Amino acid sequence: MELLIQTALGFPFAFFLALLALVAVYWLLVAVRVIRVSCFDHDSLRDDHLASTLISLGFAGVPASFALSTLIVMATPIAFALSLVLHWLPLGLLRLPLGFLAIWAAFALAASPSVGACHALARRFHHSRRASPRWLLGETVVVREASDAEGRCQATLESDPEVVVTLHGKGEACAAGERRVLVKHVAGDNVYRAVPAADYMDAHERLRKLHLLPRHNI
Repeated sequence: MELLIQTALGFPFAFFLALLALVAVYWLLVAVRVIRVSCFDHDSLRDDHLASTLISLGFAGVPASFALSTLIVMATPIAFALSLVLHWLPLGLLRLPLGFLAIWAAFALAASPSVGACHALARRFHHSRRASPRWLLGETVVVREASDAEGRCQATLESDPEVVVTLHGKGEACAAGERRVLVKHVAGDNVYRAVPAADYMDAHERLRKLHLLPRHNI
């Protein structure tokens, strides 16, 4: 028991205890409606670095706060196991850098199961009464029909065809059957801006080559 307590209160696991406390306080404030679930979500991915990073990891279709909470919760037991290993090793001055490495490893190992859990719950978020149109940013849609004279067209989510959105493009018109990625929500008109899926993937691939985004599938 003493070993478990020392591990829990020592570095690096104490870092995860602090994160869990923040997650608990956040969702308590959401439950009492002091803050909104979508408080970390924005209308565009252009300058939203948090959302862009999460989407690059595969977290699309759910609130950023839920994705982060899931990642932290799933990384915590992994971090505890790694902390136990570090506690037994005579590391000396290496304990601090290896502790930071353990933090990174815990998040890296938790990423895939966290993405899977969020994908499994994405449809519930899509159809929730408190659903926000911002949660759909980063999702891939399939265009149902060509753009009309005003540049509008209807599209369905590739992962959830029951969800229909309206696209309004400024440039090239949409073509039926085309796959696009939602990158901006125009709240006033309740429409989305979308870019061709291939262009979106190419842009993220260039960022990966510049080491600006982690190497994970979108």
